[in-house]
Amino acid sequence: MSRFIDRVALHVSAGKGGNGCASVHREKFKPLGGPDGGNGGRGGAVILEVDPGVHTLLDFHYHQHAKAENGTQGMGGNRSGSNGDDLVLKVPDGTVVLDPDGTVLADLVGVGTRFEAASGGRGGLGNAALASKARKAPGFALLGEAGVERDLVLELKSVADVGLVGFPSAGKSSLVATLSAAKPKIADYPFTTLTPNLGVVSSGDTTFTIADVPGLIPGASEGRGLGLEFLRHLERTAVLAHVVDCATLEPGRDPISDVDALEAELAAYKPALDADSGLGDLAERPRIVILNKVDVPEAAELAEMVTPDFEARGWPVFSISTVSHSGLRPLTFALAKLVHDYREAHPPAEPARQVLRPVARNEAAFTVVPDPETPGGFVVRGTRPERWVAQTQFDNDEAVGYLADRLARLGVEDELVKQGAQPGAFVTIGDVGFEWEPQTPAGVDITRTGRGTDARLDQVDRIGADERKHARRVRRGLVDPDEDTE
Repeated sequence: MSRFIDRVALHVSAGKGGNGCASVHREKFKPLGGPDGGNGGRGGAVILEVDPGVHTLLDFHYHQHAKAENGTQGMGGNRSGSNGDDLVLKVPDGTVVLDPDGTVLADLVGVGTRFEAASGGRGGLGNAALASKARKAPGFALLGEAGVERDLVLELKSVADVGLVGFPSAGKSSLVATLSAAKPKIADYPFTTLTPNLGVVSSGDTTFTIADVPGLIPGASEGRGLGLEFLRHLERTAVLAHVVDCATLEPGRDPISDVDALEAELAAYKPALDADSGLGDLAERPRIVILNKVDVPEAAELAEMVTPDFEARGWPVFSISTVSHSGLRPLTFALAKLVHDYREAHPPAEPARQVLRPVARNEAAFTVVPDPETPGGFVVRGTRPERWVAQTQFDNDEAVGYLADRLARLGVEDELVKQGAQPGAFVTIGDVGFEWEPQTPAGVDITRTGRGTDARLDQVDRIGADERKHARRVRRGLVDPDEDTE
């Protein structure tokens, strides 16, 4: 048995960029061929795309993790790695993408509409791209960037022209089955409909869709019954049709009070897509009242009594019976006219295109703040410093020296001095922490040494690792300053 899923949580992971390659061209009679390491390939992105063949979010209910392909590593001979394939996830028309806080990220309406949910990481530069006057043959390459990972919430808001609202067992499903070829579940007990049903109705030259929403009860906008879960399926409907059970035997209920109670719930529910759909609040949509089950004599008398009250509100009123099919033809023509008038007032929009909303960002900016967890430590935050650290091979001294040069040119070392950082202070950038040594002359001319080494990191007057660890423990008050470091 198929299931209708209209809200799912999804974790998407874009592909990681491939690492750059550190290679030297080797050819007979050319011992110094120069660097020829290629760049790593870009990681694949995760993309959501509207597909007309998908009608539910069921696939994501069972597969809540989606990961795109990684880029491959660069190779020698100036050969770049291949880009990872994008992962395209098919979603139904009317899917809304939100972040965990409820902020709308994308409203996917229209076949082919796409949204990049997670962008792939950039590939690392190979040593051929890192070559410069100072480093003519770099013995290192940059690592690829990690792809974006994020949690999303997907909600499906049915795209229908007419939305049927009413109390449970009012006859909404029967009306959809009678007017269209849809076959919803119909039974003589409340809340038979647990999922929205869509039907296609043709009347003259107008063809429109009609949605049967699970029965609403007072308090639905606050979560009572099934209303809160399915009120969102009314957000895109152009016309709201009240289906009223005129033959109900429940005490305290009548057509007027039923409609007033549901109108209060529609007014209390605030659609999240007012600006995007252009339809306004549910309380402002065109109304039509359908008095059902008039094949029962008492119901027909009641329908005749309440019709003037609804007409006084300016709403068209139709008395019908889904059993005897009486009144259905005028109702179909009336619904078709309301839909036609709406379409005339709202011409079709331009073909859906992906809208990019880049966030203004100063990548050169960074901040240096005291580390709240480490006395005397500092945390450096910024797009460039964090990306550079993530791309560095820390087991390669030449790569570490290159990182020091980049940070010095950006002004990180000068800012640490202004902040009062002392030699050996623990500095954290991104996910990497290290003990700062200002005596390492970053940014000066480089003494040429072997590939993968940096003479500045091999100074004999540098404090050893054991001494630095001991000094750090002393600053934290963990050991006696006079204790031997052996």
